[in-house]
Amino acid sequence: MDLAEAMRTQRAIRRLKPDPVDDEVLLRCLELATRAPSGGNRQPAEFLLVRDRRSKAALGRLYRQSWSVYGGLGKLLYGSHERTRKIIEAVDWQVDHWEDVPVVVVACLRGVALPVPGIARSSRYGSIYPAIQNFLLAARAEGLGASLTTLPLWSQWAARRALGIPWNVEPVAAIPVGWPRGRYGPTTRRPVERSVHVDRYGNRPFLRGDG
Repeated sequence: MDLAEAMRTQRAIRRLKPDPVDDEVLLRCLELATRAPSGGNRQPAEFLLVRDRRSKAALGRLYRQSWSVYGGLGKLLYGSHERTRKIIEAVDWQVDHWEDVPVVVVACLRGVALPVPGIARSSRYGSIYPAIQNFLLAARAEGLGASLTTLPLWSQWAARRALGIPWNVEPVAAIPVGWPRGRYGPTTRRPVERSVHVDRYGNRPFLRGDG
């Protein structure tokens, strides 16, 4: 698939079929994930493939706990907003069918997250999120559905215990993967001119059309 097409049509696919996904397909996606850059080329990203139903159920319990709060607030504050309501409904479906997802990919970082200033935290997670995005794009190219969520990992202690993750490896994100029930399509984003500033924040000449 053309890279630009994959980028323009890669979106969160939460409604997945229970049909299995071959290891060969997943490994192709994960091999591309490992091609992402990392700080000092340390390559600290690791990936845990969770297929066991009991392990998925353990993550599912954590997901439901956090979604009951986060999703409840979303419904209260934005439930009348059509686009947001559709997202909430899709997450509701994912939460209800979590154990039926063929595989959940848990992206992890080797090393311990220390209580350091924000820029240092940003540097640390800058060594995992490029790999996650590579994986999502590779999944799109394979025709797989996938979505990124951190809610099942709100308690890293409980997630580590459920999945046997050692104390010096940090679970960062959960990515349920499977064959989509729906279809991909172009994503809707605000015009790039609204997001680009020049020299100083707030100077958006492209938006004015005179840059």
